Amino acid sequence: MSSNDLSDRELRRNRRVALICAAAFFGMIGAAYASVPLYRAFCQLTGFDGTVRKADSAPGEVLDRTLTVRFDANVRDLPWTFTTQQTSQTVKIGETKLAFFKVTNNSDRPITGRAVFNVVPEQAGPYFMKLDCFCFDDQTIAAGQTLEMPVLYFIDPKYAADFATKGKPEVTLSYTFFPSVEAEARQAAAPVKGPRKG
Repeated sequence: MSSNDLSDRELRRNRRVALICAAAFFGMIGAAYASVPLYRAFCQLTGFDGTVRKADSAPGEVLDRTLTVRFDANVRDLPWTFTTQQTSQTVKIGETKLAFFKVTNNSDRPITGRAVFNVVPEQAGPYFMKLDCFCFDDQTIAAGQTLEMPVLYFIDPKYAADFATKGKPEVTLSYTFFPSVEAEARQAAAPVKGPRKG
């Protein structure tokens, strides 16, 4: 076998290895970007890790058993003040309730944030259902603006039958507002407008 045949074979092998490495690299980058929305969707679908689930309609059954629902509001990396309008509510299992939060943008420019939520104890996550919530979408708040934000929720009647939750008389719904990753990505991708020539 000639040295030219050997070098051609090595060149083809090196190209194949380079292509495999490039495909693996771009595959890992894609998986990293997809993992956050996929994990969020999985948690919202299953209630995993205390994540509150979205409901299409209220249950038809209201039990004669009450729970205390406590509310918690936090902000990370935003010049916002975010508070609860009520510290707690007494709710019958299966009953639809409305809670309010208030947020103020303390900066001199509009800012977009996204609220991340969870429930403690985490076993209550599959049963804490929201019909409507400000956390479903990004929230853009103008400079100095204050907004009241409602949450329409209920506790699924199955909560009372689950061995892991039936002895727990208190649930805490917690929200944390972060800068919106999607809004920042859109702003970064927007073309920069230069000065108009006239």
